[in-house]
Amino acid sequence: MDKEQAKKRIEKLKAEIAHHRYLYHVLDKQEISDAALDSLKNELFKQEMEYPELITQDSPTQRIGGKPLAKFKKVTHSQPMLSLYDAFSKQDMYDWENRMKKILPSQEFSYYAELKMDGLAMSLRYEAGIFVQGATRGDGKVGEDVTQNLKTIDAIPLVLRRPSERELKVIGLDDEIIKKFFYAFDRGVIEVRGEAIMTLNVLKELNEKYAREGKALLANPRNAAAGSIRQLDPKITAERKLDFYAYSLITDLGLTEHEQEHELAKLIGFKILAINKFCKNIEEVIEFHDFEERNKDKVPFECDGVVAMVNDLALWPKLGIVGKGPRYVMAYKFAAEQVTTKLLDVLWQVGRTGTLTPTAVLEPVRVGGVTVSQSTLHNMDEINRLGLKIGDTIILERAGDVIPKVVQVLPKLRIGKEKNIEAPKQCPICNSEVVRVPGEVAFRCTNKECYAVNMRSMSHWVSKGAMDIDGLGPKIIEQLMKIGLVRTVADFYKLTIDDLLPLERFAQKSAENLIAAIDAKREVELSKFIYGLGIRHVGEETAIDLANHFSSLGKIKDAKLEELAQLADVGPIMAKSIYDWFNNPKHLELLNELKNNGLKIKKIEQKAKILAGKTFVLTGALESLTRDEAKAKIRELGGDVSSSVSKNTDYVVAGEEAGSKLDKATALGVRILSEEEFLGLINKI
Repeated sequence: MDKEQAKKRIEKLKAEIAHHRYLYHVLDKQEISDAALDSLKNELFKQEMEYPELITQDSPTQRIGGKPLAKFKKVTHSQPMLSLYDAFSKQDMYDWENRMKKILPSQEFSYYAELKMDGLAMSLRYEAGIFVQGATRGDGKVGEDVTQNLKTIDAIPLVLRRPSERELKVIGLDDEIIKKFFYAFDRGVIEVRGEAIMTLNVLKELNEKYAREGKALLANPRNAAAGSIRQLDPKITAERKLDFYAYSLITDLGLTEHEQEHELAKLIGFKILAINKFCKNIEEVIEFHDFEERNKDKVPFECDGVVAMVNDLALWPKLGIVGKGPRYVMAYKFAAEQVTTKLLDVLWQVGRTGTLTPTAVLEPVRVGGVTVSQSTLHNMDEINRLGLKIGDTIILERAGDVIPKVVQVLPKLRIGKEKNIEAPKQCPICNSEVVRVPGEVAFRCTNKECYAVNMRSMSHWVSKGAMDIDGLGPKIIEQLMKIGLVRTVADFYKLTIDDLLPLERFAQKSAENLIAAIDAKREVELSKFIYGLGIRHVGEETAIDLANHFSSLGKIKDAKLEELAQLADVGPIMAKSIYDWFNNPKHLELLNELKNNGLKIKKIEQKAKILAGKTFVLTGALESLTRDEAKAKIRELGGDVSSSVSKNTDYVVAGEEAGSKLDKATALGVRILSEEEFLGLINKI
């Protein structure tokens, strides 16, 4: 077979494979066996290997052909991918319609009701019918380019199916719209949006496989889909066997109804949910919602409600967008999932205004796909309303908000050992007096600096000079404090992936990354540990001096005040601060918690103090090590580091682009070392 014959054969094979893909994924039909289809794909692969110049990006062989990426590129959406407002009751739905009628008083609304899939929203761009780009929602305006990963999903066509004119007329398109469609199909752009999901069966199969292989299990279908899409290696995404359903055409084709978008998406090669339906009024939407809620366990994927959209597209711009989402769409959620568990304890968290919020410590339980061990109780009035006691069996609900909450107590299950819950009289952070605010439900710490001090201590602990834990920024720390997962820095080392998954900003991958970052810093240098404690007056330099002098945390804890005061650069005020810190029972409890939670201090290797009594000044840039590394090495060998040159300076180490310190050293006759000489002095070469 020559090249021209091979080209014709390849095109026929691609068309035949695309035909059977459409039958299987869109129409749920099968004309040939899986083995026969695999045989066609194998022949196509061999032909393309014979003539690699004939490989095109729309070929079925290219679904898993991409190399692993270093990172994802950013994509600006042609139109924002908006959030949806939520409704939780029939009255919410009536209220929504009434709000629209205030804008369009004489308008009667019809709707298109869609099952709300719990997956990952995607935007797909086709140029002249060929798939060229796929992007995540991101922040709604800018997403990430995940084209290579989306190519691994069989339900996403690499080349759009060209429908006949007769098929287009069947779904109600007139000649003008058909003309506009074919122009976009042949020479323009068609943008499709939909949901990438993982079915429940695939999740089960993968977790059984991963369990056998000793790998971490996938938490739930949504996080699994999100984590799969954001894999840098498309082969891993392909292994996850994701599915895709289209629900919107963004390109302006002149369509008049949202229902037509679904029907046209099906004609060009996409799966749509056959269960979706046109509803002539809000009552039919509610009936559809109630029916699907009763039967949600019969669908092969997780769904958490129904999306109701005004069907008349001409009304969308008139209704407009308010806040985070459009007025013409409402997500009517299913009733929250509920489970029972036990209340083990109540912890009190201090917020930014000093308000104390009770947090329930629960017997761990899975709800909504994640394991929950803590939940907010809001305030003391809510505790009293529930009649809650420590030791109670409670009902935990995961509502529209992802944060679970305690909704009911089961008092008949009490055994008589339950304990009443009382608001603390002293602040759990600073021991200041706690008072109830007159006329409010809140209890508040009287120390206005309490929250700020605790927040600063948390941020200081994870900072670069201390533990240097990547990903634990102020917003994340505040979120962890608010929900009660973190009270002291020791609690960072108790966090699990399941603790993070119910929180905003966390999907499976981001939760795994943060836990990995914490685990990577479970063994730290003594100097960084001391600095991280945030002892008053103790900076990085003093922390290094303490570590080098005492060599262990135990020796610092046992040091007498007089011994501390005798150290170089440690005066009586600093010595008293260090001594008081290590003799405070609350601080000793923190050190014990850190140890019990798996934090270890690296042993200091005692080296000869060959630089004892010598003072160094560093100027300019060094090539072989950073300035901080050079300082640490000098101190490790007994030397001191100064920031200014004087007659008491023994050496000035001059790197590239040395500044005025070099001139001053020359004028004072101080010995100047090149980087090579300095390395020789500290036995680096």
